[in-house]
Amino acid sequence: MQFESFSSFLAMGGYAFYVWMSFGVTFGAMLLFVIVSYRQHRSLLKHVIKEQERQIRIQNARKKSRTL
Repeated sequence: MQFESFSSFLAMGGYAFYVWMSFGVTFGAMLLFVIVSYRQHRSLLKHVIKEQERQIRIQNARKKSRTL
């Protein structure tokens, strides 16, 4: 599809509101997906680190109790 000018491209043949709204909703949803995924990833990494530290503490406590 070709447009005669940039303003006719922006007008999208009278359907500009729907076309640009759909682009906005799509990019907004994609941005939201990226943000939520990043936060979940950080949260999961923190949880894994805490669990590893907990396991190390448990192992150290078991070693200590065996030596006593």
